[in-house]
Amino acid sequence: MSTAPYTPMPGAAPLGRMIAAQTALETRMLLRNGEQLLLTVIIPALLLVLFSAVDIIDTGAGKSVDFLAPGILALAVMSTAFTGQAIATGFERRYGVLKRLAASPLPRWALMTAKTLSVLVTEVLQVALLTAIAFGLGWSPRGGPVAVLLLLVLGTAAFSGLGLLMAGTLKAEATLAAANLVFLLLLVGGGVIVPLERFPGAVQDVLGLLPISALSDGLRDVLQHGASMPWGSLGILAVWAVLALGAAARFFRWE
Repeated sequence: MSTAPYTPMPGAAPLGRMIAAQTALETRMLLRNGEQLLLTVIIPALLLVLFSAVDIIDTGAGKSVDFLAPGILALAVMSTAFTGQAIATGFERRYGVLKRLAASPLPRWALMTAKTLSVLVTEVLQVALLTAIAFGLGWSPRGGPVAVLLLLVLGTAAFSGLGLLMAGTLKAEATLAAANLVFLLLLVGGGVIVPLERFPGAVQDVLGLLPISALSDGLRDVLQHGASMPWGSLGILAVWAVLALGAAARFFRWE
């Protein structure tokens, strides 16, 4: 007995195509969310313009924008990969979206990969916008693009892991409050706007180990001071990325 041909053929699509489709969907959802766009795009841009144009904080010798631009780029990575992703994923988990996606042919690790890739796509748009604004304010970056790219990728991996860990272990309301609180605390104490040198020595040592501090200091070493490869910052971010992604994979709850 012959079987009739079906179009499309039944069965799951190739893994790469599934990840690409989910990445496109996650990116569209992210860009359509007005609250997340405010957090990830508008707030960093406003902070860059405000603190570059108004002499509120002593950023040391040279133009304020040369100090601020790398820190704001780090803040943009954190706001998208950590804060925005944690809140969105937390509510997807609450409403049962992740539970249904977990029952689809798309593997769970592939779903996490798609979410991280959508974050990278959004960050490309963020970096382009913030760079254009910084150039308009008189920014004069130095250093090579390879080091900057490595810092941004490792920073994204670290913050993405932390965001998924929070979203997968806390309730959605708790994630919303905790993610915004962490964002505000790291904005002040992560070397983004206020130089770490303004804090006491013992506090500096602790704050310097945070991923936002490593990312902002690494970007500043390259873009402001012309360092070739900030190995210390890259090492800290790599450790955070491994620990955070490993913990997220271990403890993430889908229901």
